[in-house]
Amino acid sequence: MNAVRQRSLAVSVHDVSPLTRDMVEVMLRDLAEAGVGVTSLLVVPDHHHRADIDEDPGFLAWLREKEAAGHEMVLHGFYHRREDAGGGGLARKIVTEHYTAGEGEFYDLDYETARDRMENGREKLTGAGLDVVGFVAPAWLLGEEAERAAGNLGFAYTTRLGGVLDLRSGSYMASQSLVYSVRSAWRRSVSLWWNAWLASRLRKNPLARLGLHPPDWRHDKIRAQALRLAREAAADRKVIRYRDWVEG
Repeated sequence: MNAVRQRSLAVSVHDVSPLTRDMVEVMLRDLAEAGVGVTSLLVVPDHHHRADIDEDPGFLAWLREKEAAGHEMVLHGFYHRREDAGGGGLARKIVTEHYTAGEGEFYDLDYETARDRMENGREKLTGAGLDVVGFVAPAWLLGEEAERAAGNLGFAYTTRLGGVLDLRSGSYMASQSLVYSVRSAWRRSVSLWWNAWLASRLRKNPLARLGLHPPDWRHDKIRAQALRLAREAAADRKVIRYRDWVEG
């Protein structure tokens, strides 16, 4: 087995945009101090229709600095907001409105719409001189049509909550990501318990994954646990980006 795939840790920072840049900077500094010097940065091209990266050259320059330092740029949706299409029944309503707080943008897009958004989003990043090989849907919710579009556009991989999918070969590595839900006190409490248990359970898994969001850093207990788990994993694993895993 390739050395990258024997004992690895991939940390992703989600929802990177001009709206979250300052907090992401703090997160990256903290992670570096914990032994995680490179991450996969999941960039939103026009976060909630309020932060078009084309209109913020300073942000794009900052992304180039992060890429030069070893971080990976990943396309993360386009708006990170799902327009309510109506219908779909109770199950779809639960997923799109309650589980994701309305942010499952690529959960049920048709093929053409998904392809256009992916293509336009990638062009915003590559046009700024950034290298992009991966696409990750907001909330990891990638519908069948959108997944087909990502593969046809030549993206190398996507990730889901439960694993990493190589879009070129179709190979799938099952590896549950640690992730926090911080929208309420009870969610934070459950997240702390769940991630402690999951990290222990997956200790022997070849790939350890930690998915972080800027709001996580507003809560001291969440921040402390995330950094502790990152530090422990980085101590006996190779810290990689997701592209290293699929290219390894």
